[in-house]
Amino acid sequence: MLLISFFAVTGGCGRSTVKPPVAAKKPVELTIHGHTRIDNYYWLRERENPEVISFLEAENEYTSARLKHTEDLQEELYNEIIGRIRQTDESVPWFDNGYYYYTRYEEGGEFPIYCRRKGSMDAGEDIMLNVNEMAEGHSYYHVSGLNVSPDNRILAYGIDTVGRRKYTIRFKDLETGEILPDMITGTNGYVAWANDNKTMYFTVQNEVTLRSEKVLRHTLGHDLSDIEPVYFEEDETFRVGVFTTKSKKYVMIVSRSTLSTEYRFLDANIPSGSFSVFHPRERDMLYNVDHHGDKFYVLTNWDATNFRLMETPVEATGKDNWKELIPHRQDVLLSGIEIFNDHLVLSERKDGLRQLYIRNWQEGSGYYIDFPEEVYTAVISVNPDFESEMLRFSYSSLTTPNSVFDYNMKSRERMLLKQDEVLGDFDSAGYQSKRVYATAPDGTRIPVSLVYRKGTEPDGSNPLLLYGYGSYGSSSDPRFSSVRLSLLDRGFIYAIAHIRGGQEMGRHWYEGGKLMDKMNTFTDFNACARYLIEMNYTSPDRLFAQGGSAGGLLIGAAINLEPSLYRGVIAAVPFVDVVTTMLDDSIPLTTSEYDEWGNPNDPDYYHYMLSYSPYDQVSRQNYPAILATAGLHDSQVQYWEPAKWVAKLREYKTDDNLLLLHTNMEAGHGGAAGRYQRYREIAMEYAFLIDLAGV
Repeated sequence: MLLISFFAVTGGCGRSTVKPPVAAKKPVELTIHGHTRIDNYYWLRERENPEVISFLEAENEYTSARLKHTEDLQEELYNEIIGRIRQTDESVPWFDNGYYYYTRYEEGGEFPIYCRRKGSMDAGEDIMLNVNEMAEGHSYYHVSGLNVSPDNRILAYGIDTVGRRKYTIRFKDLETGEILPDMITGTNGYVAWANDNKTMYFTVQNEVTLRSEKVLRHTLGHDLSDIEPVYFEEDETFRVGVFTTKSKKYVMIVSRSTLSTEYRFLDANIPSGSFSVFHPRERDMLYNVDHHGDKFYVLTNWDATNFRLMETPVEATGKDNWKELIPHRQDVLLSGIEIFNDHLVLSERKDGLRQLYIRNWQEGSGYYIDFPEEVYTAVISVNPDFESEMLRFSYSSLTTPNSVFDYNMKSRERMLLKQDEVLGDFDSAGYQSKRVYATAPDGTRIPVSLVYRKGTEPDGSNPLLLYGYGSYGSSSDPRFSSVRLSLLDRGFIYAIAHIRGGQEMGRHWYEGGKLMDKMNTFTDFNACARYLIEMNYTSPDRLFAQGGSAGGLLIGAAINLEPSLYRGVIAAVPFVDVVTTMLDDSIPLTTSEYDEWGNPNDPDYYHYMLSYSPYDQVSRQNYPAILATAGLHDSQVQYWEPAKWVAKLREYKTDDNLLLLHTNMEAGHGGAAGRYQRYREIAMEYAFLIDLAGV
């Protein structure tokens, strides 16, 4: 037998005393660079082994049994969370090529309904896709990549019914309602249309690694055997994508790795033509391209750590022809642009916050949009019309629900189009947000964003949930969450640690938390935890931590280093078996992430990665209570990583604290697909925290 089933005996206070599943140890020697590791739980990678499935199911049963006394609380939390959501709702419509597009939800519906109206919102509604009807009979269903042909007639979209992010592209005639016979499998779900309304380009994934490696061309209605290869990316550290520019003038192929990009472009009016290289890839040089008029606009880190903006004629795209428009700045990260006929909008980061800068093309002058709060997030939204004087953006903070604005770039007037409604007695004035700074071991100041109910005193008695991510240059922006109110209203403080590995403070913030500096990410997080304790926001027996995916790696590494800092942690789909995963180039994401984590085939990287890998560094010590989650079909963090980690923790840990693993047997990295289904898992996680806090 590979596992020992648990049994349950009812104990006092309605709790169950149970013994957890015990995974059998089947030692496997893993040798590299003369170093041998013994992996007792390598067998859990055998996805098709019935005993592996039995183990995961036994862990799920154990988790249910240990949390059984919280079932009423979980139901209460679930009803609270969905009770704040307006069930009949729709997005702010955006105008594109003669139609207003929007998404709406109906009461009781788990999935979106994608709609449009011709010319005016007073026109009749055309339902493009009702995903509720499409999803019937499926345990998992996700639609992605909706894209309408230039003549407004054919809708292309991708369908994933497993959760592994392998999409099948389908086509619908929006005039007749007919689903066309063309069906393309193994894609990322998105097509780029040429301007003849029948030729499209799409990417195909490697069947084993799921790396998007090919761009193909298909003519609608032609036999699928006639699909034409356009580009194959031979370098396994790169992935490819394809899209059309905002101008709809060019089809672009982008090959992207962590440190380098390369674009190819084709006139969308000549769909049978050949793509031209925009500028050949260079190591450590990133660039993004958009088009307007007779120029391409290039956002690049070429001689500019925090990026700068260049322009170049459409007939001369090599970097020798690039002319600088927005120079590099040491204290500002230029993260994105939006181009209009009369204005250029810059999305920037400074001092850890997003800001939007409006520049008049003709005058060359500009200004920043003013935002009222100390901690906030402002993001450029959908802006398909070059001629518009209006910028669509969204604004949110830890206390302000997401708000969509149209901003007149000439008059500087802003119009609130919609603010997400929070049903019930929510009042943003009842909550307080602020930013504080912890000090890392090397003296670096680490921003921490906080939110809590007004009147909360820093007396050490507050339960506090500290969230972090810190990888891939992905910044943890302070946004509103109505779900989070279920913690705040029970006395929790919620904190975001803006640790190195993200880009909150600029590109150097990312560079300082990757490769051979990755340990900074984990020590930054623990420094934030210690600061919050020192400043009496919480105490070690009231402090909790949460992170998912690479943030789950963060949690695993942080508690290996300083387990006594935390009462309990949630590690969602955690990337915890770092070395073994990065040595396996058959696993999705591995080769494309050598420049993020390092290539362990290099002995220096191997030993450094081994020094922080949560699975490898599990030791005989006390650990906080742990809830780990997984998705059986996860293509980004394979289910066996948290499964192996929990099995090893059960073997090594020297305490009696809860150690739980919950695997969603019907979903992937993002969990359940439905609008409300995901909140069942959040209710379970929150119940785990609230119960430990004794609230």
